[in-house]
Amino acid sequence: MARLVLPEDSTKEISELIDVLISLFFESLPRRDQRNWARVYLNGLVGTAGKKTIRNIAGTGASSVEQSLQQFISKSPWDWTPVRRSLAQHLERTAQRPLAWVIQPMVVEKAGDRSVGVGRQFVPQLGRTANCQQASGIWLASSEASFPVEWTLTLPGPWTSELLRRRRAGIPDTARSLTPAQDAVHAVQRMAASWQLQRRPVVMEVANSDLPHCIESFALQDIPFVFKVDGTLPVSFGGAGRHKPGPHTAPARELIDSLRSQRRVVEWTRHGRAEGSVTLLTSAAILATPCEDRPVPAPPTPLLLVGAWTEAAMLPSEFWITNIGDRPLAQLFLLAKLTDRVSLDFSDTCEPVGIRDFEGRSFRGWHHHATLASVAHAAMLLGARGHRPAPGPLAYPGPSARPGEQTVLPPRPPRPLIPGQTPRLPGQTPRREYIR
Repeated sequence: MARLVLPEDSTKEISELIDVLISLFFESLPRRDQRNWARVYLNGLVGTAGKKTIRNIAGTGASSVEQSLQQFISKSPWDWTPVRRSLAQHLERTAQRPLAWVIQPMVVEKAGDRSVGVGRQFVPQLGRTANCQQASGIWLASSEASFPVEWTLTLPGPWTSELLRRRRAGIPDTARSLTPAQDAVHAVQRMAASWQLQRRPVVMEVANSDLPHCIESFALQDIPFVFKVDGTLPVSFGGAGRHKPGPHTAPARELIDSLRSQRRVVEWTRHGRAEGSVTLLTSAAILATPCEDRPVPAPPTPLLLVGAWTEAAMLPSEFWITNIGDRPLAQLFLLAKLTDRVSLDFSDTCEPVGIRDFEGRSFRGWHHHATLASVAHAAMLLGARGHRPAPGPLAYPGPSARPGEQTVLPPRPPRPLIPGQTPRLPGQTPRREYIR
């Protein structure tokens, strides 16, 4: 993992930007000394070499500073939600062409058993059982940059069922033991209901067992989504009209592969790379699977299954389910691939400012640290762009848009040609689409 080392001039510019961000995002902190310690901690996250622990941020021989930072992060009762909400609202105004909210899992492996939320659990991202914390970040993402604004920390069963452990970690009574996907979905629902943000598609990877709950939860609030799913997922399709008996059920991979003759070619540029890539896409209308624990079946949600092949592959390799029915496949693919943009910014910026480095044991301290690391991440990226506000596109109207209202996409500059590509004449029908 790369560690951040800033030139002196850059450190000064970032520090000045942090002063601005303190006034924008931390006005909910009631005391001046709290805002001052937030400034000290933020400057430590972007300027301290090595692991971003409280001791390293305070510096050697500064026991009083270390004690005050420990009090501010782990024990002070300031509410992190208004800070995160202010950050999200600011980024919606200043980030360049924001397109979606992306859910990014984060796994922090631990040696002991006292850090809040730690436990031995199977981690899909690692493909094995590990002693770790599992968390999720909710990122505002565009093709140019992405920013975490909200975090969830998954609590294994013992952390909510054992009263002594719960009390020592300061876990609130409202916290429950859920899957990481369920935690993330509930966080998005809260943001959609009370954060006064534009409605944008949510992009995330969902396990087969979590999919019905995720679909139904977002459908209830008219939240558009693009869910990456496994090719083994059983999907239902057909059954519309006299000549289409059904519905039928088959694995997603099998259904998509049966439609290979309908594939469309898309040329695009991977995030963080200069060379072009080619992907083949096709799609099929499918039916939503109801939640097993719901006593009354919910109204059916129209869904689209999208599958992708790499250029040389014989079988489809990636699959997504979406409730967005009014966009071309190329644009849905662009939304799905924003996970690559987030992964890049996570490793290049969020990890270097210490998102994984918190060593405290309290639930409150973990969320305070994650909040400040998110602001530090924003300071780094906004500082690199000169903190210039940029207009964003019109938000996706979602299923609740007025009848007849169409999605208007922002104008885009001409795309560079892939080497060897022939320019298209005006009015010529494209055989391939090029997106970025």
